[in-house]
Amino acid sequence: MNAPFAYEGLERIFHERGRLGVCTCLVAHAGGMSFTSLQDACALTDGNLNRHLHALAETGIVALSREKSGRRAVTIVRITDDGRARFLAYIDELEAVVRAAREPKPAVAAMRLATTS
Repeated sequence: MNAPFAYEGLERIFHERGRLGVCTCLVAHAGGMSFTSLQDACALTDGNLNRHLHALAETGIVALSREKSGRRAVTIVRITDDGRARFLAYIDELEAVVRAAREPKPAVAAMRLATTS
């Protein structure tokens, strides 16, 4: 069955504003970020960021580690190789959504006409 608007590549795990921001930030910072830096960059509360990171870590998209920074430990968040590949595939699918919305194809226009008569 041909379903041009199914957008199977839109993974639900990324399809939330907070997680979208976190993953975008981590892709831009390949070496990882501290919990606090990530929190500031995405304007999320401790609890909100923690919840999103837990969901992303459960699915293997991010990895968290505790590292020494001076006399205290800091949580560092990194996107995994698999997480990066999945997220970039998600972004590609979002771009397809935007293209379809901005440049309707003749077949789509024909489908629209068939449903309005």
